[in-house]
Amino acid sequence: MKDFAGRIAVVTGGGSGMGRELVRQLVAEGCNVAMCDLSERDMAETKRLCEQARLPQGLRITTCIADVSDEAAVLRFRDAVAEHQETDKIHLLFNNAGIGGGGSMIANDREEWEKTFNICWGGVYFNTRAFLPMLRRADEGHIVNTSSVNGFWASVGPRMPHTAYSAAKFAVKGFSEALITDLRMNAPHIKVSVVMPGHIGTSIAANSRKIQAANETDEISPIELAQARARIASTGKDASLLSDDELRHMMRERSRKFLEEAPTTASQAATIILDGVKADRWRILVGDDAHRIDELVRQSPERAYDVDFFEGFAAEVGWRLGR
Repeated sequence: MKDFAGRIAVVTGGGSGMGRELVRQLVAEGCNVAMCDLSERDMAETKRLCEQARLPQGLRITTCIADVSDEAAVLRFRDAVAEHQETDKIHLLFNNAGIGGGGSMIANDREEWEKTFNICWGGVYFNTRAFLPMLRRADEGHIVNTSSVNGFWASVGPRMPHTAYSAAKFAVKGFSEALITDLRMNAPHIKVSVVMPGHIGTSIAANSRKIQAANETDEISPIELAQARARIASTGKDASLLSDDELRHMMRERSRKFLEEAPTTASQAATIILDGVKADRWRILVGDDAHRIDELVRQSPERAYDVDFFEGFAAEVGWRLGR
């Protein structure tokens, strides 16, 4: 699919980060977009930014609040896309929505773990199931699933458990690779790509906290503090030594650094992804850090979780987030 003009794209998690930038760049190329997110406010801002750039006449941008881990909500989203876009087909499906949390099977509670897994993996599965008939009705289609470097390397540091997110992203990668043959045999006009970003400058850290705690405000809630203390405890540190104010400052600073000190911006990531789709690449690594860790893990898979392996990689690519 070399040209997105006149096409219809569905983007999950379109309210912020890479999702927002995918929507903006698709619209700039003349693509109609339907997005979903948990935040109506964030989607409204995405739409405003698109409209500020002067939309081509007749272009449609539609929004729908949907929890991608809830199959019934995903089916309502699909029906809303058909109604508001006035179509029975789509051409592009970007399964982009994701959150963090539930790093430890031991220190974190089951609800937090499963919420992360069900959004990051379940959202990909449910949306692919829901929109596949609409993709099949198009003359050509492309499914773009966002995995992560954590889809082939289950680590953000040797002293920080990362099980729920990594397990989900490994599932997304395996599912996407398996779809290559499935689609080739049963729907050859549909392609699939798996996207594996490194550290991208987004608000996922702050957004994940809010979603895990069901907190719609910008204030850090008591539930978020409790979850943060559990995450600190999972690294072997004593979280009781930190006051609530100190912990709030640490959490806000971590979110700021993740957004502002990333080696790749969300806009740059979206461009890499869309260029990869146009080039019909099934495997899209995003960021120099993603390319480097891919090389290192392939070279020394048995060392991939050693302390010195991570520290050498982090120093080389400039990861400075205390992962």
